[in-house]
Amino acid sequence: MSFILDKEQIKPGLIIFRRGDVGHNNYYCRIRIQNEDRYKTISLRTADRQTARDRAMDEDADIRFRVKHDVPVFNRPFSQVAQEYAEAQQRRANAGEVSQARARNVKSKIDGPLNAYVGSTQVHLITQDRWSEYPLWRRENGTGRRNSIISDSTIRIEMSIFAAIMNYAIGKRYVPAHHRFEGMPKLKSNRRDEFTLEEYRKLHTKGRKWMKEATTPQGVWYRQICYNFILIMCNTGMRPPEAKNLRWRDITTAKDKDGREILVIYVRGKGKERKLIAPTSVNTYLDRVRELSKATKPDDPEYTIINGKPAKWLYRDTVEELLKYTELRDGPSGIPRTTYCFRHTYATLRLSAGVDVYILAQQMGTSVKMIEQHYGHVNTIKHADRVLMGIGGWDAMHTEMNAEIDALEAKAKAVQSVKAKQTDKPRRPKR
Repeated sequence: MSFILDKEQIKPGLIIFRRGDVGHNNYYCRIRIQNEDRYKTISLRTADRQTARDRAMDEDADIRFRVKHDVPVFNRPFSQVAQEYAEAQQRRANAGEVSQARARNVKSKIDGPLNAYVGSTQVHLITQDRWSEYPLWRRENGTGRRNSIISDSTIRIEMSIFAAIMNYAIGKRYVPAHHRFEGMPKLKSNRRDEFTLEEYRKLHTKGRKWMKEATTPQGVWYRQICYNFILIMCNTGMRPPEAKNLRWRDITTAKDKDGREILVIYVRGKGKERKLIAPTSVNTYLDRVRELSKATKPDDPEYTIINGKPAKWLYRDTVEELLKYTELRDGPSGIPRTTYCFRHTYATLRLSAGVDVYILAQQMGTSVKMIEQHYGHVNTIKHADRVLMGIGGWDAMHTEMNAEIDALEAKAKAVQSVKAKQTDKPRRPKR
């Protein structure tokens, strides 16, 4: 190159030179890395040729030592390596090897918490201990949506990306193989509590009273939608994002192996699609939602706000209002409940009813590795009788609760009527 001046080969694979494109006369050395078709250029910080020769020999010896003992030769900050990894994931997404959502998620986690944690740290200085300390740092220095507690699942996703970046660095020989992280730190569970059967009963019965106490037409509408939304979620195990993506055309019927009609719902979320089956009671709740909605065409979203536009937050505030009304907002762990708790409730009650864990995992679209490896081809419709095991009791339970509430309401009205008649009767004069 034209800017290289006073070039001198000290030995094969080692040269010193000056640069004509800088404002000083200091020497540089260029060292060929053993067993690799790569070179490293180092500033020698001297204008004296003999001193430059001596320093170049020292740098060459240092490089040889590093290669021999598997010590990184090139220093790179974590942020640089992470950016390379993110770009590689985006290329894979463009080629269809991974989803675009995966690539976006990787980029978001890198640009956010991971770079905040170790972005400026040289990648070869990141140790197993530094990785293991991430959960504590994350909880002390960040919050989830709406200032909620960072969930274990979020931390595990971020740590898996963290580990993948280090594996990428190993593959690129930026760091030696012993920098690979081992295991996953045991996390203190912060999963939001499900509702027990008694709490579910309370939510159901008090929810009806809560609906009737609405004082405005808008309040009536949102409380009715919210109440039926909760019943649907507790009886299907859908994730909130799946419910948000649900369209009326995604709901259909089929026959199980015994010829009984079942409800089949096609759900989409996190770039994956699946179908689940639901008990007959869900049809009733869906009909109520349809009657309330202004958007009922096949391609319209099932859950909307009062004007027919998609419900972006799935009645988050109204759900919270009901949970506070029923005194069920905080679970036994003290963590505020959210719409994800309805999914946890479904799983807990289904397992309690004796539903096979593998069939249930397929029904709920879980990503348990063992399930996917050994039972990945299970067709939930063929096993509808097993998935719905005990759910008929739910229908019966709802009917029983509704009848009980109706009876109490009827009794209260009868008492009021008797009191009203007694008030209307003329009193006999005292003798």
